[in-house]
Amino acid sequence: MFPSLPESWHRIVGEDWRSTSFDPLRTFIAEEYSSQTVYPPTAQIFSALELTPPEAVKAVILGQDPYHGEGQAHGLAFSVLPGVRPPASLGNIFKELKTDVGVAAPPGVGDLTPWAKQGVLLLNTILTVRQATPLSHKGRGWEGFTDAVLRAVSGGEQRGVFVLWGATAQKKRDLIDRSRHVIIESAHPSPLSARTGFFSSKPFSRINEALVGFGREAIDWRL
Repeated sequence: MFPSLPESWHRIVGEDWRSTSFDPLRTFIAEEYSSQTVYPPTAQIFSALELTPPEAVKAVILGQDPYHGEGQAHGLAFSVLPGVRPPASLGNIFKELKTDVGVAAPPGVGDLTPWAKQGVLLLNTILTVRQATPLSHKGRGWEGFTDAVLRAVSGGEQRGVFVLWGATAQKKRDLIDRSRHVIIESAHPSPLSARTGFFSSKPFSRINEALVGFGREAIDWRL
């Protein structure tokens, strides 16, 4: 059974989600979950939205699609469940976190839920993936829905920060009102690109600097 949108988000993107244009996506996802191993579990597809209601969003960190290994994805971009070894991209995020703001993630910890609960929307542009097949659900309709979420956040009353790591995320910049929000861009934290512009980009201190400038509370990055 497809999960329902959290009520807080239903109020602002529910009309988009109810659109018949997403019927092919819903059909496809239902078929995939019934016939394939797909991540995250259906109950966690909208975890990012559940943990970070629209009125609480301070920053958006945009990912691409969920981790495709067993037990990794749980609905938050770049995050893994407790007890799961942090993947390489997340490991690089933690290296930059330590260099930037002096916060060391506890060994073996990769669950970013504490960030989400403080207003960091950890949103993937594609919310599901087939096991061992990255980008297998690309182009099936998720992008239209998550674009609607980004537009809704951009059009909200509160000013915030959008973090776009890598070329795919940076293609979404036109969805964001740059006259009101801060956009932070750099290379992706993937091992393939982290050393060409992600390391030393200082996203965490820059997020907090912008939030304080907006009169909002900074994020406590400790996990």
